[in-house]
Amino acid sequence: MGGADARIVRNTALTILALVGLRLVAAAYTPITFDEAYYWMWSNNLAGGYYDHPPMVAYVIRAGTLIAGDTELGVRLVSILLAIPMSYAVYRAAAILFGGARVAATAAILLNVTLMAAVGTLIVTPDAPLLVASSFVLFFLAKVLETGRGAWWLAVGVAVGAALLSKYTALFFGVAILIWLIVVPKLRRWFLSPWPYLGGIVAFAVFSPVILWNADHQWVSFLKQFGRARIEDFRPVFIAEIIPTQIAFATPLVFILGAMGLHVLAWRKVGASASRVLINTMVWVITGYFVWHALHARVEANWFAPIYPAFAVAAAAAVNIAQWKPRERRTVDFCLRWAAPVGIVMFAALIVQANTGWLSGYRRDATVRSVGVGWRQLADEIEAVRARTGATCILAPDYGTTSWLAFYLPRGTCVQQQSQRIRWVNMSEPDPKLLAGKALFVDELRTDGHPFLNDIFWQVSRVAELTRKRGPLVVETYGIDLLEGAKREVLDRSPPPELQK
Repeated sequence: MGGADARIVRNTALTILALVGLRLVAAAYTPITFDEAYYWMWSNNLAGGYYDHPPMVAYVIRAGTLIAGDTELGVRLVSILLAIPMSYAVYRAAAILFGGARVAATAAILLNVTLMAAVGTLIVTPDAPLLVASSFVLFFLAKVLETGRGAWWLAVGVAVGAALLSKYTALFFGVAILIWLIVVPKLRRWFLSPWPYLGGIVAFAVFSPVILWNADHQWVSFLKQFGRARIEDFRPVFIAEIIPTQIAFATPLVFILGAMGLHVLAWRKVGASASRVLINTMVWVITGYFVWHALHARVEANWFAPIYPAFAVAAAAAVNIAQWKPRERRTVDFCLRWAAPVGIVMFAALIVQANTGWLSGYRRDATVRSVGVGWRQLADEIEAVRARTGATCILAPDYGTTSWLAFYLPRGTCVQQQSQRIRWVNMSEPDPKLLAGKALFVDELRTDGHPFLNDIFWQVSRVAELTRKRGPLVVETYGIDLLEGAKREVLDRSPPPELQK
């Protein structure tokens, strides 16, 4: 490695470490979202699968809390640190596919300044480990291409298996790899080799705990996820959301570079054929599925996480190896110069806004309900009501409120979701004595109240109304009902919709 390349590697590493440090600081001060609290509850009850997703997110959170405790930082610690191996994988993939330390460094840094990577590793969802695993899928496929050694297919299998343990979206990697092998003539020889098939067996073996868990639970997780978008639910209005949300998650300047890179790789034949086709298939196969999905249901912006490693490499190719006309070159140079500052400012602004509401003048925004600002104080007030009334358990109507209560109330407090018991199938059943005593029901104030509670308890009485606030903004007002004298089974154990005939 020459002196110039060594400086590039050193500066890239320092930049990425600084960005990781910024996320760690943000993680320590930002209350967890309701999804993170939910996955934290999974992490306390590890299993081969869960109602909503495969288990990788629970293992990532468990590893972090073993190090930093059951805190906001502990929940997020390992997810954020995984950005380091993720960056290494993208760096190496770009270097192999398009050559040189400069294109590799550009890809790694551009990926890290996207909100998909910055917020996506900070807010721990299944998309966080999926993003990391996707980077290694791309890296190991690049090694197959570079070395021609079949053993690298085993590494591909491990990476795809890890991606499948993160989220079922990773199934589309198999389709992308198949298209890559078919389209590139020199790669078709792999169809006659045992190595890709052995890689598939490895992926299946890594994923097998999820299959076994589903087999023991009437395939409920598969039924839930694979039944999300149905043909009869044709509603193309959601298509209009895809591009604006991806511009935001990629950050505008990285999005421009990535789009330009995909264009030149597809139409101007920049780089070797196998490299170009690999990047395009890794992006467009999954994108094509989500476009179809958006014709029937909403596609959340973070679902595009697995395409981002390849998208970042495409952006780096646009910057470093594509030939542009003078006006286009100025656009590329401008985007490259300002991509990192813009990405960092957008990330910092989002964290400040989520925690304080300053930037919107304390008005509501997209973060106000999902980020648990105000929950620590609210939980203290709920605990005071519980102690005053002598309630032995706290009930909630949805998984988000249940999870926030469990995270912010004193450890060991009986907290249960009254319905949707399939979500908690991996967890120990509550002590019947706790459910037989007084209980508190915590939910947002509703005009129609909760008439179903009168069917379960002899006495239902409002004992408090408490607010969750972000600064002067009241985010939600919760009614606290005291429940006494259970008439029947307190928890609704009806099967989920996926299992109802």
